[in-house]
Amino acid sequence: MKDLALRREWPLALDVATAGLFLAFGSVWLAELSNPAWFAFLLVWLLAVILFSAFGVVRHAEGLATLVGEPLGTLVLTLCVTGIEAMLIASAMFMGKGNPALARDAMFAVVMIVLNGMVGLALLLGGLRYHEQEYNLQGANAFLAVIMPLAVLGLVLPNFTQSTAGPTLSRPQGALLIVLSLSLYGVFLAIQNARHREYFLPPGAAEEREQQHGEAETRSIAYHGLLLAAYLVPLVYLCKQLAYPLDYGIRVLGAPPALGGFLVAALVLSPESLSAIRAARANHLQRSVNLLLGSVLATISLTLPAVLAIGLLTGRTIILGLDPASITLLALTLILSTMTFTGGRTNVLLGAVHLLLFIAYLMLLFD
Repeated sequence: MKDLALRREWPLALDVATAGLFLAFGSVWLAELSNPAWFAFLLVWLLAVILFSAFGVVRHAEGLATLVGEPLGTLVLTLCVTGIEAMLIASAMFMGKGNPALARDAMFAVVMIVLNGMVGLALLLGGLRYHEQEYNLQGANAFLAVIMPLAVLGLVLPNFTQSTAGPTLSRPQGALLIVLSLSLYGVFLAIQNARHREYFLPPGAAEEREQQHGEAETRSIAYHGLLLAAYLVPLVYLCKQLAYPLDYGIRVLGAPPALGGFLVAALVLSPESLSAIRAARANHLQRSVNLLLGSVLATISLTLPAVLAIGLLTGRTIILGLDPASITLLALTLILSTMTFTGGRTNVLLGAVHLLLFIAYLMLLFD
């Protein structure tokens, strides 16, 4: 049993070995990106290692989630994924020539991928299998009540401020948004994990607690915590290395600048999204809702202040405001999400509408 558990940690060996190789030879390897074959090899290699490592992080975060229970367990998983995302965004923004709009593009991509793509897929698959699924309405509304104002303040309001040129915030405005985001998220965490914990638990939570995490392999809090840290340390370094080929590829290939944010979001959301889809197919929609809405909330509440803080400390410009087409999609998404999570039950139709909005986002991304 012990040998089997160790064999499952092969992504950790790959993570550490890749970090060691790039630490030794990365400066030479990343200087030869003009060779198309070498560029493609490095990019695929780094993306694959980071993705496998992210799955390892999520697996051990789910182990911790099983041991500590809901909703704290889902919070652990969400914070781990958001931490990886923040590292990728910060690395890509400030390495090489950088992309001052990457944080905006990545946060908008998270909202579109999760609230439309993943929510739509989860509701569609769950609806096809169970016709209707139940969730705790108060919990979903609590998520949306925080997501909506922070999304508008962070991604729309900068277009209309007059203290700076362009869709940016002044230093006092950025500092205030950092405080507001962190404070509001702190209040939400107090509601989620203490004062109104029952909002985020499904009907019959006492009976379903073990079932919801029953598939996760658990050992001990120390075991999962140490391996979680072991995955994250080299992963931080590899995120920095990925920034170079990612930035180079978008510039040389003439790809849409927003594609960088989409790739970052898709990469870090993959493990958590798969976990949410599995939960919906197992008729544990509440866990799926907690994961998906929680990832959007954590991204806006934590990634936004982290990037703004880096910008304030380094003096770099952070572009936040969306273009008119993206603002329209964001407004539609927030309105539709509010309508979706109003009745305590979901069905196939709601999932299909969310997926259609996601397709519209993809179309605008490339055209």
